[in-house]
Amino acid sequence: MTVWQDDVARDLVQNAGDRFALLTRGEGSYLWDGDDNRYLDFLAGIAVTALGHAHPVFVDAISKQAATLAHVSNYFATPPQLALAARLKRLAGAGIDGRVFFSNSGAEAIEAAFKLARLHGGADRPRILALDNAFHGRTMASLALTAKEAYRAPFEPMPGGVEHIPATIEALEAALDDRVAAVFVEPIQGEAGVVELPDGYLAAARSLTLKHGALLIVDEIQTGAGRTGAWFGFNHEGITPDAITVAKGIGGGFPIGALITYGAASALFTPGSHGSTFGGNPLGTAVADAVLAEIESAGLVENAAARGQQLRAVIEGIESPLVKGVRGRGLLIGVGLTAPVAGAVVDAAQKRGLIVNAANPQTVRIAPALNIGDAEIEEFQTLFAAALADVQATVSADAQATMTASETGKVPA
Repeated sequence: MTVWQDDVARDLVQNAGDRFALLTRGEGSYLWDGDDNRYLDFLAGIAVTALGHAHPVFVDAISKQAATLAHVSNYFATPPQLALAARLKRLAGAGIDGRVFFSNSGAEAIEAAFKLARLHGGADRPRILALDNAFHGRTMASLALTAKEAYRAPFEPMPGGVEHIPATIEALEAALDDRVAAVFVEPIQGEAGVVELPDGYLAAARSLTLKHGALLIVDEIQTGAGRTGAWFGFNHEGITPDAITVAKGIGGGFPIGALITYGAASALFTPGSHGSTFGGNPLGTAVADAVLAEIESAGLVENAAARGQQLRAVIEGIESPLVKGVRGRGLLIGVGLTAPVAGAVVDAAQKRGLIVNAANPQTVRIAPALNIGDAEIEEFQTLFAAALADVQATVSADAQATMTASETGKVPA
């Protein structure tokens, strides 16, 4: 191991496993490691660095605000906090009755949403519905909403009342009754492999939750801030939810999240019912407001939609027996594979100088900055095709070795 890997093994909690590289700087859609190797970043910190790295707007906002006022506590209001709240309400279509609670992360935003559901439900509505294959975070309430057993099992028992159902309209109709406090959904299930909900699901969920008096809470942590080619994933079905959670891309790399509430749900939190020491601090809100303003003024939501179509066409045009299909919207894309070799593809891509992610063994997740253009997509095509070819050569060699072994009765070395 190198010195920095020794440091990781000695000093960091081993919850994330081995680190892939020691990254030291970034600019635009590129990153450099300690040996000055350059990488094309098509993961953006898992859909976080919406403007890329070291964008002048991000750097200017954080520098100016840090020199003015970084933190005061929520006993006081600050201009950046109010400006960001107003912008988020406008972009999310929350209206005059909407409200914003600021957190430090997406998981904290989900925790707030979980408490919102409990406040709405009270003793009469103990049930909360979430979807199979859902991922909402790793804190305890967000983990209760998350469906993956491997994540949950070591920490049982979970907060009670959460039920997971299949992501079908029929299953939702069967499960919803007047004892359900809330339904939590992701417009696209990113950790499940960039899996979209069935057509019309959100519209049906809105209709059914209104019928039964339950809240519809949409997790936009990965799909928000223009990632899918609309400001939020729920916009694609033209609904109005009761609450949404946002984080990741809204801060462009600065840790910040928020719960945005609509209508009657906005009155559920009262003084003392929830809080966060750092949530809504002037430094974080100033940066997020500047990032969202740049996304808006530079037309990056529209760019995400157009570049997403372009990128899908590029991937579909790569002649590789490993590529099964392409899923997702905008610049949140999942490449389905014909074999469980996503980890190998990610490794091969990094060796070629491309950063992508294995959402699961048969899906490569792609989520570049929202301001990518032709040059980045052209380079991606070259590097990704080469990585697929590298892995295919290994798969073919393994298959040939297995075939030879079966014919000779010898186990391959």
